[in-house]
Amino acid sequence: MSKKSIYLIIGLIVTAIVGLIILQLRLLQTGLEVNKERYDRAIQSALKKVADEVEDNEEDEIRLTLNNGYAGGVPDGLYGELRIGPHSPGLLGATSIRISPNSFRLRAQFANRNLEERIDREAIHQKLTKELRNAGIEDPLEYGIYDTRQQRFLSRNGRLLSPAGSDTSRHQDLMNGEYVVSLFDDDATVPGEIRAYSPDKDSVIYSSLYENFAASLLFVLIILGCFIYTIYVILMQKKVSEMKTDFINNMTHEFKTPIATISLATDSIVSPRISGDPAKVQRFARIIKQENKRMNDQVEKVLQMAKLDKSRLNLNLTAVDLNEVVQSAVEYICLQVEPRGGTVTMKLNADPSVVEGDLTHLSSLINNLLDNANKYSPEAPRITVTTANVARGVQVTVADQGLGMTREARKNIFDRFYRVHTGDRHDVKGFGLGLSYVKTITEVHGGSIEVKSELGKGSSFIVTFPYRQPD
Repeated sequence: MSKKSIYLIIGLIVTAIVGLIILQLRLLQTGLEVNKERYDRAIQSALKKVADEVEDNEEDEIRLTLNNGYAGGVPDGLYGELRIGPHSPGLLGATSIRISPNSFRLRAQFANRNLEERIDREAIHQKLTKELRNAGIEDPLEYGIYDTRQQRFLSRNGRLLSPAGSDTSRHQDLMNGEYVVSLFDDDATVPGEIRAYSPDKDSVIYSSLYENFAASLLFVLIILGCFIYTIYVILMQKKVSEMKTDFINNMTHEFKTPIATISLATDSIVSPRISGDPAKVQRFARIIKQENKRMNDQVEKVLQMAKLDKSRLNLNLTAVDLNEVVQSAVEYICLQVEPRGGTVTMKLNADPSVVEGDLTHLSSLINNLLDNANKYSPEAPRITVTTANVARGVQVTVADQGLGMTREARKNIFDRFYRVHTGDRHDVKGFGLGLSYVKTITEVHGGSIEVKSELGKGSSFIVTFPYRQPD
């Protein structure tokens, strides 16, 4: 997959996630507005019902007073008559309404009374509490009965206020409240109001959406997590694909050179001019054998990693002297270092230096580290190999003064097929399997590996093996 395709996929997924988040936010905003409107309507309706009941109670009181005052009948002349219908010129139907002048006077008397005489504050409190409960509002509501003529509050939350405590300056929260219902609004001038506000309004409105918000957030996080994981997998697969391609190219190069050399040596041997000279035949035969061994070693490396992949590695545990292993490995690497004008220094300080391990794999491990130190060093390698005793076993350090590594390279050098970039140098060969093999063998032996490196100043690989393998 090309880099352009990856960026396109990332862009599409990011656009989809952003769009989903915006959509969820809009839905939540709509839900908040609907809840707020419903909440406001419920409180306003409860206050209106209370105001209507107060007015109905006064109307009942007026009617009762009229009935009691004229229980023996209504004297003539106390009623006027409004006639509508055929009894009135030009109208059809027959209707007449008789209105008592005493009713007008009695209503006027009630309207002229003070507001506190016209209301029952305890009944209002009980009625309002009931209406709020029926509307499903359990949260406290701050309310007060306001006298518009005297411009003061008569009561607050059902409690009677003293003249000193009824001043509006003490109840600015109610004065600024968003819920207002008029009392006795049929009068010429409205004598009073019920003013209220909800201190917990926001929490009530938001609490109803907490579950939806939490669910939306959870799903967005899941989608975002899947997106991040998908991108991670894509990038890792791209990286692995590039490393495998590099591995195939390197393997082709590593096999092509010895195959070409063997082909040339074979052609030389069958040449009549060479076949008659036993010394030259022996020379070319040694070349063929050497190149064949080189190819066999490369194949063996790949097969070893395949076995490690399938967890089929069986260790042949014996007592291994790491000082001797280092000496043998140094003798071999010196054959490659000395022609380049380099040196390999040994500091075998470990005593005892015997650990329990597989001699073949431990030898290959040290050889791989020395081979790396040689490959990534300049023209005259300076390699130092040190053994030392530590608390849990024997520590082997292979240090060079070569190219060194960046922080990014240090994080990836133990990955299979990964190879450190060498800039303009193209003479560093290999499959990128050596350090992966080193780490695997170290861990299989219960040991640990650490790398210290600075670009341009060389690298140090520190491997520690326990004296005995855990049961």
